[in-house]
Amino acid sequence: MKIEIYKKKLNFVFTANTSRGSYKDKEIYIIKIIDKDKVGFGECAPLYDLSSDYDSNYEQNVINICHDTEVKGFIDYALHKNFPSILMGLETAFMQLKNNSLKFYDNAFCNGNDGILINGLIWMGDIDLMKERLYKKIEEGFSCIKIKIGALDFDSEYKLIKIIRDEFPLKDLTIRLDANCAYDFDKALYVLDKLAPLDIHSIEQPLKVRQYKESKKLVELSPIKIALDEDLIGLYDIEEKRHCLESIKPNFIILKPTLHGGFKGCDEWLSLADEMNIDYWITSALESNIGLNAIAQYASTKDIQIPQGLGTGLLFNNNIDYGLYIKGEKLFFNKDFKVCFDSYLKDCEKIC
Repeated sequence: MKIEIYKKKLNFVFTANTSRGSYKDKEIYIIKIIDKDKVGFGECAPLYDLSSDYDSNYEQNVINICHDTEVKGFIDYALHKNFPSILMGLETAFMQLKNNSLKFYDNAFCNGNDGILINGLIWMGDIDLMKERLYKKIEEGFSCIKIKIGALDFDSEYKLIKIIRDEFPLKDLTIRLDANCAYDFDKALYVLDKLAPLDIHSIEQPLKVRQYKESKKLVELSPIKIALDEDLIGLYDIEEKRHCLESIKPNFIILKPTLHGGFKGCDEWLSLADEMNIDYWITSALESNIGLNAIAQYASTKDIQIPQGLGTGLLFNNNIDYGLYIKGEKLFFNKDFKVCFDSYLKDCEKIC
């Protein structure tokens, strides 16, 4: 078995703003596993300001972990558990290698017979731009919208959400919010109380991470359900994960394999959530279509009852063409689509 590594810079169609900062481009590492006549591709796609495994040594870590995997012939999870984005890249490549196909499972989604319900994501911008994006998503057929908040003046954000809710009642539109750690406790409680009459489904990560005591209290007092995202990052051991969920008792967890331990790590989170009756949904984290395909197929194996967060593959103007497409408010997979990996790799920098 041989592993090759390629580096690629993805360019955003527009500046993607969050309360933490902005993205105009991002680097990913594409893993190619070759075993006799079979090939598997995976993607390591860390977020430079968020991933727990991203630092100045990231590229060397990709090389070292891939070399270790090449020598052993398997992923040493115990040794490399602190590198979730690299684990996910290897897991994806091995799934394609094992199946000798971009189709990893035998179910309705992977067979192209049904789509996965997803939310429409509204990125931050000025209020007029966000309003334009909201109406476009609704026109496209989305009945669940996720709006990023926390970077702009809250009064303006509130007015925008109220305009949308006044026009589209709860029976027609589900509204999710994502605060990306924007508030302290007092501001979070004020925001939640103010938004409560607008029938908000949930809000992601209103407080900064590891504030277990404050987060638990906020969950208890909040009129809106609380979801954890960033709080799950950097927790690798099962007991650390259990302590987080038992301490906060959130209503939801948002699982992102790139950030939360790869697919194996996410399975641990799901097992704990099931024990504690915590709901969840699965979300991509600005991967190219290589990663998005793997995450969508992973999600298709779970008992998902609500919209997932899998629609970010359209954000890049130099994404790889894949068998993924959005129709209405569902993500579909074309199992017969032929991906031209060789052509795509020509524009990448070969690392080893």
